[in-house]
Amino acid sequence: MGIPSLNIGFGGESAGGIYHSNYDSYDYYVRFGDPDFQYVMATAQLGGRMMLRLANAEWLPLRVEATSLAVRGWMNEVIKLSDDMRTQTRRQNELIRSGALKLAADPRKTYVVPEPESEVPFLNFAPLQNAVARLEQATAAIGKLDPAKLSPAKRQALDDSLRLAERKFLRNDGLPRRPWFRHVLQAPGYYTGYGVKTLPGVREAIEQRLWKEADQQIGFTAEALVVYAKWLEDAAAGQQ
Repeated sequence: MGIPSLNIGFGGESAGGIYHSNYDSYDYYVRFGDPDFQYVMATAQLGGRMMLRLANAEWLPLRVEATSLAVRGWMNEVIKLSDDMRTQTRRQNELIRSGALKLAADPRKTYVVPEPESEVPFLNFAPLQNAVARLEQATAAIGKLDPAKLSPAKRQALDDSLRLAERKFLRNDGLPRRPWFRHVLQAPGYYTGYGVKTLPGVREAIEQRLWKEADQQIGFTAEALVVYAKWLEDAAAGQQ
């Protein structure tokens, strides 16, 4: 839906081993998890204070710098993913063609040498890189604004722009094979349940070796980033 959201919580020493098991019960919680309800109280107090901060702020306390920083990091990850797959594929194919894999196999067991994988092409990440650069410039423009120095009307206009900005990351056609997920920056992974994938269209196309789809998703993601950046640029220009 493109609605900004937030998840807060606390974690103790446990790795959550009882999660979704028959031990995930109230009895376990009051005996071992949080007997004095200190974590529950702290979470409620923190959540309540955050809601009060949002509800009573003179202007909307949303910052776009974190989004810009995260997107650049995710972009670097998918570029590295592509490069690493190219190197690993080349090494694997060399081992297959040289017979090294078969020689290294246990002769007491049946071993079928895998077929060589197709080489990983050099994908064109330029549209995504240009879009991220523009996003960073737009973010900087918004960051220079001081809401305290704006008129009430301009401050309200800026609040409205920031509140709706996240929707610019939505793509009507959605992600491949699951069009109900429309956000280009993050979605539950196709094979990971609700485990998140960032830049999901691009990342999962690379993981599945769907090179044509990867190129398409790079373009679609870049287009959404440019629309978002343009939205921020217009919001900043409207306050001059």
